[in-house]
Amino acid sequence: MMINKRLIGTVKDSRKYIVGNVVAQWCSLIANIVMMIGITRLFSDIYNKTYSVKSLCVISGIIIMVAIVQFVCSIISAKMSYLSSKSVKKTLREKIYLKLLSLGAAYKESVKTSEVVQVAVEGCDQLETYFGAYLPQFFYAMLAPLTLFTVLMFVNIPSAVVLLICVPMIPVSIAVVQTWAKKLLSKYWGQYTALGDTFLENLQGLTTLKIYQADEFKNKQMNEESEKFRKITMKVLTMQLNSITIMDLIAYGGAALGVIMAATQFKAGNISIAGAMLIIMLSADFFIPMRRLGSYFHIAMNGMAASDKIFRLLDYGDDISEENCINENHSNEGNSKKNYMNENHLEENIKDELQRLEENCKEITKYEFPQNASIICNNLSFSYKDNPDKEIINNANLTFTKGSLTALVGESGCGKSTIAAILMGRNKGYKGSILVGDIKLSDIELSDIAEESLMKNVTYISHQSFLFKGTVKDNLIMAKNDATDDELWNVLNRVNLGDFLRSENGLDTKLTEEGRNFSGGQRQRLALARALLHNSPYYIFDEATSNIDVESEDLIMQLIYELAKDKTVIMISHRLANVENADCIYVLDKGNVAGSGTHKELLNTCSVYSKLWNTQMDLENYGLERGVR
Repeated sequence: MMINKRLIGTVKDSRKYIVGNVVAQWCSLIANIVMMIGITRLFSDIYNKTYSVKSLCVISGIIIMVAIVQFVCSIISAKMSYLSSKSVKKTLREKIYLKLLSLGAAYKESVKTSEVVQVAVEGCDQLETYFGAYLPQFFYAMLAPLTLFTVLMFVNIPSAVVLLICVPMIPVSIAVVQTWAKKLLSKYWGQYTALGDTFLENLQGLTTLKIYQADEFKNKQMNEESEKFRKITMKVLTMQLNSITIMDLIAYGGAALGVIMAATQFKAGNISIAGAMLIIMLSADFFIPMRRLGSYFHIAMNGMAASDKIFRLLDYGDDISEENCINENHSNEGNSKKNYMNENHLEENIKDELQRLEENCKEITKYEFPQNASIICNNLSFSYKDNPDKEIINNANLTFTKGSLTALVGESGCGKSTIAAILMGRNKGYKGSILVGDIKLSDIELSDIAEESLMKNVTYISHQSFLFKGTVKDNLIMAKNDATDDELWNVLNRVNLGDFLRSENGLDTKLTEEGRNFSGGQRQRLALARALLHNSPYYIFDEATSNIDVESEDLIMQLIYELAKDKTVIMISHRLANVENADCIYVLDKGNVAGSGTHKELLNTCSVYSKLWNTQMDLENYGLERGVR
């Protein structure tokens, strides 16, 4: 009955602690029997008026000694339970950790990140109770009734037999409940992990949700998942309450039957007053161990459901060939760095988002984003709060003219992405001004524009564009929830994904967590299709072609230049060849604007730009000589 040999074999160190726990409980039971015998003997002597001071002192001393033994045994039992639980959590979490290290990012192809976290944390906690409480209680519940039966058989056989026969009724009721509970708890755990997965995904993709104003839709989805979890939780609680009620009726009914049998046998003169009292006082002990086992049963069932998922993770990849692993790693190129950065900055992003929301609540007057407007940055400076003395942007003057392609270039850490974050309203507290409007009549500060209007008019695409699990259609319609299938296919064809998706399952093609079943180039093109569907007047591309294949890079660059014909496009790129034809290029150097103009102008007037260009051209020419771009 819920004895998983593989699970117990996996945590071999726990066996000695389980045995120690059972022995300690059994010794406590023996001590209790001795105590009850002493008490009944004492009352019998008083009832029959055969007591003496010496006998009273002896019996009292024995009772005190066995009480001390019981106390020591309870301490030992608790210690054994703790050591067993500690061993289980340590062993299983080490195995999970080592398994994840051996698999690398491959596990994410079939196992959700949230599920890994949940089984490693709460799943192991549930098994802590299984090893520390359920298993010792299981063996003790088998041993205790037999011990009591052996003792009471010498007192009165009919009463002992009746009590022993009633005991199996509790495990029978448990077995009946188990059939229903196993399926129910499996659904409970599945819904629990699904809820955690949805929450984690929404948290990781919060920026994307805000960009496309899809947070309300995801909030509704989250509420639906929560409601499903609430319903399944109530079913589990109902099941537990009903099963506990049944076990209580059996336990108390069996004890009552034992009392009745003792009284009947005493009345018939078959047993003494001491024997009757002993049966009455030990009747409950027949059922308490089994009743306690029943109280651990539901937690143990949950632990069993968790162990299934733990072993699923531990077994994953054992049948995967080396070739398949190589292919999977190749298809997921660049994901490890992305995931590390996401996780590393998750807490910081949460704090920034909460602060931003708080600031928005304090704002009273907000304006709509002006149409057909330019964006002008005057003496723009910015420092992060954790290091206010270090300016990331220093008195930068930038103009992003409407209907043009403006590029921001420079070495890593020069402030390009920081400017993009400022323009998206994510980096608050900048100095200087960012005015939106006509070049000659710019009078609306960026910080005074309503967030909803800003997100509606400005679309941000980075090299880490987030994709949600679900279908291709689900990911696209968050940019335009009333989009027709024709509109969706139109943007997919523009990014050269139409033929590929038609060969799969069309718009209903499934994406796994973060779209990992797609290649890096396919994910980025899908993100671009979503951005095109948004159809905003302003686009910011932040290293949108980084870490993708050459074909996808060329396609994305072609689309960017097409967009720039009737949209205002801001492009951040390390690769200068991609911005060679931009209308205006700003060169950033350690937060300062080192130069601005067209590609040809900068080659002649900006030493920083010309140095970067020559270095990159040398590297690309070297790569071409060896057949690598």
